[in-house]
Amino acid sequence: MITLKGKDIYLRALEPNDLEFVYAMENDETIWEVSNTQTPYSRFLIRQYLENAQQDIYEAKQLRLAICKDDDFPAVGLIDLFDFDPKNNKAGIGIVIQGGANRKQNIGSEALELLINYSFYHLNLHQLYANIDEENTASKALFTKFGFECIGIKKDWNLVNGIYKDEGLYQLINQKTDASELT
Repeated sequence: MITLKGKDIYLRALEPNDLEFVYAMENDETIWEVSNTQTPYSRFLIRQYLENAQQDIYEAKQLRLAICKDDDFPAVGLIDLFDFDPKNNKAGIGIVIQGGANRKQNIGSEALELLINYSFYHLNLHQLYANIDEENTASKALFTKFGFECIGIKKDWNLVNGIYKDEGLYQLINQKTDASELT
């Protein structure tokens, strides 16, 4: 089981008893825009997902971890590596924190830092990328804080409530690796 510990939070593998939390997050229409979700998920589908969530990242091509406070077990957010490409040593990264009291507590910063370090130093990734709505100033600030750079704008990329929105492509290159070091 993967557990990554920070100062105030830790990241852990998803467990079967995360069903209700994942169900609530996946079906929260207020975050569908950032997760590119189109339709609700059933508990049955999420239960099946959780049963297979323990697959190795090399097999599943993704890794989803629960974000938890201190030594508390219940999750307050999720952080993902997706589109994992071991041939080219890259992956997408996304994060969502449960609303309310969990926001603006440095949880996202600490979780992102932990997953960046894990990605670069344990998975030996050369780069990470994030797709961020151009109006999402909080996410842009979070990712740029860790050195992600906007390398392009995808114009009219996502249709949200009848309006096309631009999406930025943010990239972080691991400066401590090059292809010759990884072979």
